[in-house]
Amino acid sequence: MRGIITELAKEFKIREKQVEDTVALIDEGNTIPFIARYRKEVTGGLDDALLRDLYDRLTYLRNLMTRREEIIRLIDEQGKLDEELEGKINSAKTMTELDDIYRPYRPKRRTRATIAKEKGLEPLSDIIYAQEIMGGDITDIAASFIDNEKKVNSPEDALQGAMDIVAEVLSDDADLRKLIREYTFKHSLLTVKGDSTDGSVYEMYSEYSEAVSRIVPHRVLAINRGEKEGFLSVKIEIDEEAIHKLMENRIITNIDSIVIPWLRDSIRDSYKRLIAPSIEREIRNQLTETAEEQAISVFGKNLNGLLLQPPIKGRTVLGLDPGYRTGNKVAVVDETGKVLDTGVVFMTLSHHDIEKAKDYLKALIARHNVEIIAIGNGTASRETEAIVADLIKELQDSIYYVIVNEAGASVYSASSLGSEEFPDFDVALRSAISIARRLQDPLAELVKIEPKAIGVGQYQHDVNQKRLAETLQGVVEDCVNSVGVDLNTASASLLQYVAGVSKGISRNIVAHREKKGKFTSRKDLLKVSKLGPKTFEQCAGFLRIPGADNILDNTGVHPESYEAAGKLLELSGYSEEDPAFAGTKELRAKAEGWDIKRLSDTLNIGIPTLKDIIEELKKPGRDPREDLPKPVLRTDVMDIDDIKPDMVFTGTVRNVVDFGAFVDIGVHQDGLVHISQLSHRYVKHPLDVVQVGDIVEVKVLAVDAARKRISLTMKGL
Repeated sequence: MRGIITELAKEFKIREKQVEDTVALIDEGNTIPFIARYRKEVTGGLDDALLRDLYDRLTYLRNLMTRREEIIRLIDEQGKLDEELEGKINSAKTMTELDDIYRPYRPKRRTRATIAKEKGLEPLSDIIYAQEIMGGDITDIAASFIDNEKKVNSPEDALQGAMDIVAEVLSDDADLRKLIREYTFKHSLLTVKGDSTDGSVYEMYSEYSEAVSRIVPHRVLAINRGEKEGFLSVKIEIDEEAIHKLMENRIITNIDSIVIPWLRDSIRDSYKRLIAPSIEREIRNQLTETAEEQAISVFGKNLNGLLLQPPIKGRTVLGLDPGYRTGNKVAVVDETGKVLDTGVVFMTLSHHDIEKAKDYLKALIARHNVEIIAIGNGTASRETEAIVADLIKELQDSIYYVIVNEAGASVYSASSLGSEEFPDFDVALRSAISIARRLQDPLAELVKIEPKAIGVGQYQHDVNQKRLAETLQGVVEDCVNSVGVDLNTASASLLQYVAGVSKGISRNIVAHREKKGKFTSRKDLLKVSKLGPKTFEQCAGFLRIPGADNILDNTGVHPESYEAAGKLLELSGYSEEDPAFAGTKELRAKAEGWDIKRLSDTLNIGIPTLKDIIEELKKPGRDPREDLPKPVLRTDVMDIDDIKPDMVFTGTVRNVVDFGAFVDIGVHQDGLVHISQLSHRYVKHPLDVVQVGDIVEVKVLAVDAARKRISLTMKGL
């Protein structure tokens, strides 16, 4: 374990003590959000993103250690383990290296080499491999191995069998495989051929090649998909003669030996038949794993941006789920998310009575004092947006509309959760309700949907689904816990992402609330069925109770720090029972002049925890999303034909991919800011500059109305 601690410290560039203490916290069953927020003194302030990376790497290294021990045991049972081999096993850094080392000792199916060994030809293979014989004729030596009963009928048969054995020995050489793998990765080309039909999704790959060492992740996934669908054939190409030379330089030690021609043939056979196919598979797998990790990482960061979009609170919202034949589903929800009205209106096809539809919507807006219209960005969104823009012009009141990412709304509507939450509403109407609510509070609504169903990424269906689910689960947890959850209004769907709270306990919390009434204190959580002290420790600090008797229950201050927070208030001339202190200018002014080090010693708490307590007391119940730019509210819509080069727009980043960012500028068709247009400086990845939900200024570079493509730039703005 000490070796793992040292390795992690080196990889993450942190102190071994930090790693050791953090691993201890993980092993004690603490959640990542809890460790990141409430154990900063122990971890040295490591954030949740780094903690999750460290946890993943810790798991890999522990699995590697287990595999090492297993291989040592298996080889030892064969009586073939020596000190040198054990040293090699213990120094292996990856599973691939371990598998290479174990390859010669792994039980084998019958191969050409095992058949040759059964015929007694291993001594002849040893002669060839040793390269010690300087004179004579190798066929004379091979003749002594003729055995008609074993079907070795000629010197040529014996030599062929011996070469088969040598070829397998070479293919099992871990160091040689590593050398060939590294050379191939550095010097090979990934070549692709396929259907060159114009307009094909894979047209650009019909005759394509790129250096394996330089191919970008999203291209790997695109090629993989094309291959899987049968449109593309893929091969790794390398100069075989260069590989042969590489192998000969390592294997041939006596060029004057009479066995060299047969050894060279063995080398070529070993590479072509045994090594090259597996090396190609390994490199393809390596490219795919790297590409998948990149895609999953991008998806996770995009999801984080989407979940943490600022809410629009205190507004009555009319949600529209656009459609053609089935019409626009309509739902009006009040400022708390309660459904006030629902319906269906037909207005997106030429034969629809648009004026009748507008009159219906105007009546709803007047009846419920609607302030914002949320339009889903799916099918028929463009037509719906144009009609809503006309409707707004006809109204006297100030009203706006917002285009809302509706990804996953239909998934939620058809789910058991959707039917449980809205049993009296049709599936289609639930989508409209979800669209309206996700404008009011994106986080609270989007947690009801399976994360991978929220389409903010690329190739999410082509990556390792288990790994994707684990990563996105972590993203949702971090978002929920960074914002905090109102204990008296949160759904079970939201509560299950609070640190330490399982699905079962989240349902128990809601059931307790419905039976006993609102929670008035965090301590009441201990009365919830199956919610014990450990779960309370993990979750309490992330749950908020607005209007609680103890105002600390509406902050991110953990109950374990209430005593220190109370003393801090006393030193400041306030009482925690008196809610009047909360967020006052006087408290904020006093905090500016506090001697943090002296206070830390006086209160006997760490400086990071003290700073967090002070920030919470300055503004109890603060939602960190409030500091972010609000969604762009629109009153009018433009057509793509109205867009001209050099026009400047304020837009919302809808999606970020490896090659750029898609921005909604109010034209229904999102424009692309290519990675080269994000900044004047070099950009390694678009996520270094923008994330989903960002409000950005962009300038139009070019418009291709026929292909519905808008090229944008952020340079110079």
